[in-house]
Parts: sequence; structure tokens; C-alpha cells
Amino acid sequence: MYQSNYLANQLSNASENNKQSVFAILPDHSEITYASLFENAEKVAAALVEAGLKSGDRVAVQVDKSITTIQLYLGCVIAGGVFLPLNTDYTPSEVEYFLVDASPAIFICDPTKEASLKAVADKANVARVLTLSADGKQGSLIEAIARHKAGFEAVPRTADDLASILYTSGTTGRSKGAMLTHKALASNAQTLAKAWHFTSNDRLIHALPIFHIHGLFVAINVTLSAGSSMYLLPKFDVEKIINLFSDSTVLMGVPTFYVRLLKSENLNQDQVQNMRLFISGSAPLLSETHAQWQDKTGHAILERYGMTETNMNTSNPYVGERRPGTVGRPLPDVEVKITHPDTGETLPVDGIGHIQVRGPNVFSGYWKMPEKTAEELSADGWFLTGDIGVLDSSGYLSIVGRSKDLIISGGYNVYPKEVELVIDDVANVVESAVIGVPHPDFGEAVVAVVITKGEITKSEMTEDAIKTATKQQLAGYKQPKKIIFLDELPRNTMGKVQKLALRERFNDLYPKK
Repeated sequence: MYQSNYLANQLSNASENNKQSVFAILPDHSEITYASLFENAEKVAAALVEAGLKSGDRVAVQVDKSITTIQLYLGCVIAGGVFLPLNTDYTPSEVEYFLVDASPAIFICDPTKEASLKAVADKANVARVLTLSADGKQGSLIEAIARHKAGFEAVPRTADDLASILYTSGTTGRSKGAMLTHKALASNAQTLAKAWHFTSNDRLIHALPIFHIHGLFVAINVTLSAGSSMYLLPKFDVEKIINLFSDSTVLMGVPTFYVRLLKSENLNQDQVQNMRLFISGSAPLLSETHAQWQDKTGHAILERYGMTETNMNTSNPYVGERRPGTVGRPLPDVEVKITHPDTGETLPVDGIGHIQVRGPNVFSGYWKMPEKTAEELSADGWFLTGDIGVLDSSGYLSIVGRSKDLIISGGYNVYPKEVELVIDDVANVVESAVIGVPHPDFGEAVVAVVITKGEITKSEMTEDAIKTATKQQLAGYKQPKKIIFLDELPRNTMGKVQKLALRERFNDLYPKK
């Protein structure tokens, strides 16, 4: 039924001959089979078309995580639409930007927010607003779905047609809409399912949000591509997840998941003996966390590297050495190179520079931003990620930092990650974030923001230990000129440290001359 629709066809193939197998176990312990999943997705597709959706139209969605939201994603694909998920924390004024920029034909939001968001949608000239409740059981979308039956014939879409637009975080300017094709999503899901040895016997613990590439296109698409099942949790819950280990095989998470799980007294090797794989991404995993997890559970976390514009690019191996502090080797059909920041020349092994990637997983450009697309996506398919990294002689990639986080102090380049690794090794340091702030003499000064263990304070864990370590291991221009102690680092939804927020907070640390 989906042969003419590239992504829908690829995502349904694995379960074609086993439609009664379970796709998801819901919070109320009810089960959704693959047959039910796709039948309901077809009803959603019919409801969207009834609401005015035409092939290639965008469907903007700001709703909570539920099985209906997953069916909405699939229904949008089946109906030939372009799925545009929005962070549920976005305010109406933030949502307005996305609606104006993307010009969706339909906007779907929570009924409790309809009044404020309908006004925003009207400003953006969105033709139709539908609602879906947090539990996925109420709203005008549900009423529309009830008017239809399964059997919707998928709208034809090719490998090169758009399947989704995901907006970047916009920490360095206005958010950019990354255009992801049917092929980009399908190929990456199939590659990951194979690389991580997914089968129909797997059961994933899904505790991630689904407005982000990790929870939506990695977790869900990989599950669909393997015909496996999942526990669909509304949010991250330490004890619920630990209790599910005995009946699950895989956990996909962000580093914060593992840090919090490690604090539980109920986590032990017996508890995870049924688990075969723990995956981490979306933010750097501290080597300390990697070591602690392996010591407590006997499992080595598999860290991988991806981004909104490219899906996943590299992964530590399923079979082989999972090296702490690295994000592994390039995935099959994905090329990675390190280039000189000024010349663009490809650097040799161990050279630090800009990370560029090329492959079927890479996006096709930024929505309505041809100039920005030309800056970052070359005519021959290489995408300039904005990350700085290094490839070693074994092909393992390590992320040094973001190019926008590069500090130029006294004319010298300072890569924050190099300084952070030294500070993080100091006793009683949990983690650090190294930033550059304006300085009247050096242009930028290196500043370290440090988090310490437990109740240890600055008076107990003095700056001397950090200064001694950095002096012994780093050149003078790399050493922090100031060390600031905080209780926690600012993070986004996926656990990434928000260095822009730190730079803004400490922007006036040094008085101007």
C-alpha cells in the first residue's frame, strides 16, 4: 500500500509480514501492534487531507509525546506532508517565528494552549488549527480521525522529496530549518539498525522527547526499520527505567540519563543482565561517566555523533572497542574529513580542524535560506558541521568543540575541550565549561566555569588544584585567567551545555579600557 511513498514504504517493510507483533507498550500497560499503528496512521493521513493538506505542505506540531503523536508523524508522511515538530517548551512568540517562516498548511497544538496559539497561527496565515491533548486521546484531531477508516492510499513521494523540517536551536542567530528528505531519514535508520544489531526481538526503552532528531528519527525510525518494539515513556524516570531493564534490551539516552541512573541504589549488574546495549548521544559523554557505568553495570556505553542537519554520522562499534571521549568511526556510506579552519584543506591524521561530513544522511539545505545553505553545504555534498574535531590513526573521531566556541586569546586559538579535559581530571571536579569572554588586552580571556562534587565548595576545593593541573599540562595562553564555581551548568532539553548563556552571563567580567 505504501510502495509509492519512499519513507513510509521503508519504515513499514520490516513489519509487513508480522503485523500483529507489538510496536509499543504504553504507560497504562496497553499494547499497540504494528497493524494498529499503521491503520491509525492512515486515519490520521485521511484527516490531514480532509483538513486541506496537499503533497509537500508542512504540518507544524507542538504537542506532548504520545502514541498518537507517533501516528501523526507517520500519517503526515503517508499523506505526502512535511512533518515539522516543535519543542513543547516554546512560547507563543517563539512559535510565531516558526509558523511565519515555514508557512504550514496545518498547525496542531494542545487544547489548553489553543487560545494563545490560534492568535499566533492567524498572524502567520495558517489555514487550519487542530488540537491534540497531552494524553493523545482528545482534541479536534481525534474527532477528525474518528470520521475515517484505515485504507488510505499513500500519496506518492520520492527519495528526494522532503519528509521533515527540523529547526536548529538558533543559539547563534535565528533558527534555521533543516530540510530532511525521505532518503536521508530512511537510509540513516537502516544503517543504524544494522550497525547496532537491531532485530525484531529487541525492545527499546524510549524516554526521549520526540520533537528532536534523537527521539524521533533515531529511536522511532530505527525501531520501525527493525520491526522491534518499545516501551513508550512520557518522560525520563530513573526508577521506572531501572524496573524496565529486566524486560528490555536497549536504552537510548543523553548523558544526563546515565548520570542520574548512576545515583540510584537499585542499579546493578543483575538488574541489567537482559540489556544488550546502552546508547548515548545529543551531548558529550564524560569519560568519568563512561567508566562509572561500566564499573557498575558491566556495560560499555556506545556513544555516537549526529546533528539536526545530518542525522547520525559516526558511532562507536557494536563489536569492538568503544573508546571513551570519542564518538567512533564514520558509519557505512558516510564520509568524514577534518579541514583547516582558514584554507579548507583536508588535514592529516591527528590534525585539529573543522568536521565536514558527506553521505545520504545529509540534509538538502536550509528552508528559504539559499545563501546560508551555500555557505555550509558544498556543491559536491560536503556539509560544514560547525564542530571542531580530530580523527586518529584508527579512524575514531573526537569532538573538540564548536567553531563558535573557539577562543582566540592574544592571537592564539584555544579549543575549550582541551582545557576542559584537564580540569575534569582534577579531584572533586564533576565537569567544567570553558568559554571566552571579552578582554581589553587579549581580545578574549579563557574562563573556566566549574562544577564540584556534593557539598564541596570553593573554599574546600581551591583554585590552586586547577591552576596547578592546567599549568603543568597546558601552554600559558590556554590556562584559564579566571575560575568560576557554579552549582550547575545551563543546559537545553537534550542536555547540551549552553555556552552562549554562560558567555552572556559573564560578558562583562573584565572592564573595558
